[in-house]
Amino acid sequence: MGLTFAMGMRQRGFLLLPVVLLGMGAAAVAGAQGGQATQATQGQEGRNPWASVIAEAEELGLPTQFLRAIPPDFIVLEFEDLHTFAAEYHPQEHRMVLNRALSFNAASGVLRPLANMTHRDAATFYHELFHAYIDYIQTKPEAAASSPDIARLLEFLQNQQRCRYQVVNITPVVQRKSATEVRFLSEHEAWEALNETWAMFVGWTVWSKLEQAEAHGKKPSRSLVTEGWLKRLKKTDRDGDVVGYYEPEDPAEKQVTQKRYLAPSHRITPREVTMLLEIAFGVSGKEARRAAAVMEQNRPFLKESPPCKDKP
Repeated sequence: MGLTFAMGMRQRGFLLLPVVLLGMGAAAVAGAQGGQATQATQGQEGRNPWASVIAEAEELGLPTQFLRAIPPDFIVLEFEDLHTFAAEYHPQEHRMVLNRALSFNAASGVLRPLANMTHRDAATFYHELFHAYIDYIQTKPEAAASSPDIARLLEFLQNQQRCRYQVVNITPVVQRKSATEVRFLSEHEAWEALNETWAMFVGWTVWSKLEQAEAHGKKPSRSLVTEGWLKRLKKTDRDGDVVGYYEPEDPAEKQVTQKRYLAPSHRITPREVTMLLEIAFGVSGKEARRAAAVMEQNRPFLKESPPCKDKP
């Protein structure tokens, strides 16, 4: 069964944000780095909410490695009654807006605990957090300077944007996946298509892990790459469900549609999955390669695209 996350970006951007209490300034959270709990200077909880998010994720067996890389003062979080999308991001203000349903008691004050979110809402939140991670490591040179793995991921991202997402197949009619068209994307469109594809995988990974645990009536396993999860990955890859999208820049095309979805042939690749599992999720190289091995290896390559580097 496919999974679609309805997220939107306002003012031509995406990316961002962990979580701060509404009305809580950066100074109140700047003291906590790398997910270490500290006393917050404001807020009813009396502790840094970003540390709480990481602790809750660990308790649920969800990935935290890329969350720990994001400083808690990098973001501002707000809640609104969103009708079209589940989340919006305003890059000029580094502000993420979530639907009120993701707040505690839908009161728009504090983020709802991860354990109390639906699986889809948890996946949506993780999708946005991954945008935050990519935004942070790209805009803050110290992130790559302090981590060879992050530097490697950035190099890989830039290569994939050029060779995999500059020329793509799209599905003009989403309901007809077999009807595709070739599109030459602008630099921004290609960047967005890549980021949404990767974030879709992150969200799908969290959703599938929670769904699998519920189906077996137990807490999610600390290990991500389990036999059950591998079966789900194999099926979703075969079905072509993990695909990204972009907002067309052409004004005439924007009048027709807000989003253009990539075709199943342009779903996430095994190499991309390996890099994300290993660097963003902290999975061992062996387990990451094991996951990639269950995916279809031979992907169509559009003749108009430049060649990709084998490895970053």
